[in-house]
Amino acid sequence: VQLQASGGGLAQAGDSLRLSCAASGRTLNNYIMGWFRRAPGKEREFVGSINWNTRGTNYADSVKGRFTISRDNAKNTVYLQMNSLKPEDTAVYYCAARRTVVDSFGFWGQGTQVTVSS
Repeated sequence: VQLQASGGGLAQAGDSLRLSCAASGRTLNNYIMGWFRRAPGKEREFVGSINWNTRGTNYADSVKGRFTISRDNAKNTVYLQMNSLKPEDTAVYYCAARRTVVDSFGFWGQGTQVTVSS
């Protein structure tokens, strides 16, 4: 499966952005989709994930209540809605996929830059 992330850009603190991750090559049924980010000088960080079938989600504490992951089955696309953005959300955001909860995230999209100014 190939993943293409988009939607990054510049924002001010308090703004909203929506990232998209479009998949090609196969449908995402039965996959678990994840969003990660890497801020300058920091390790890659888990942001959240969604189970494609159940739509069950989980989020990192740092984004809980502000970010929402959803998916569009018809478009084979997963979204990351980011509200109340903070400067510390500045990072390159990546989407990823894994087949089951015991697998690692083996499929990665290219990153999309999100920059939040204060």
